[in-house]
Amino acid sequence: MEKVLFTDDLSSNGLVKVFDALGVTLKGNIAIKIHSGEKGNQNYLKPEYVEELIKHVNGTIVECNTAYEGARNTTDKHKELMKSHGWSNIFNIDILDEEGDIIIPIENGLHLSKNYVGSHIENYDSVLVLSHFKGHPMGGFGGAIKNISIGLASSNGKLHIHTSGKGGSMFEANQNDFLKSMADSAKTIDEYYKGKIVYINSMVNMSVDCDCCAVAKDPCIKDIGILSSTDPVALDQACIDLVYQSNDPGKKELIERIESKNGLLTIESAEKQGIG
Repeated sequence: MEKVLFTDDLSSNGLVKVFDALGVTLKGNIAIKIHSGEKGNQNYLKPEYVEELIKHVNGTIVECNTAYEGARNTTDKHKELMKSHGWSNIFNIDILDEEGDIIIPIENGLHLSKNYVGSHIENYDSVLVLSHFKGHPMGGFGGAIKNISIGLASSNGKLHIHTSGKGGSMFEANQNDFLKSMADSAKTIDEYYKGKIVYINSMVNMSVDCDCCAVAKDPCIKDIGILSSTDPVALDQACIDLVYQSNDPGKKELIERIESKNGLLTIESAEKQGIG
């Protein structure tokens, strides 16, 4: 298991320090995967907060379209939202599935045999996965694993993962199969960029809801810190451990969300798949 680094410096400079401390140099054309934040959401990581790190790395902000109705389910709407949220005012942005997707095969998947990823992923040599660690109404929690699975999947790919390749409604799919399918798809990205990918989880503004929720609950637990690693499994597990070890009574609400959705199965499945 790779090392996980931690800082309680929650500032923009803290993000830079925890990245530099890993000692990894990302080369070539660098993609920086963030969550653009659904219209109406108040908790997502703001451009001003990550600006110092993104300029330090000198990368391009990347996102993919959603598989559900909202302000991010088409490229035109997604670009408009990223403009209104301030992303494109500061950075170069790229909607990876603007021109469709590519298929990456999955060997020995728990449920999936292929992953549909935004086709522009082929334009990047390395990746910084900048995740907002928080709860999630479907996955229990969202961190690094979710950000490289659902996050980098095309709109079609998101539905493929949610329904474990069976199609139909993502809101009626088998929960455990969905969680295992996230591990399947995450494996393809971690292997695609092996040795050329860094993960950072920011444990701030932690709501039980995801940044994909237009109407999200306010944070329920105090900010904890920023963590970095080259191992997404170890990173997400470290964040989970810090939530459980917190002395903030608000942790009960976040833990209930994680456990009610069996969210830890995602980490367990990713470990079984040899990720990290």
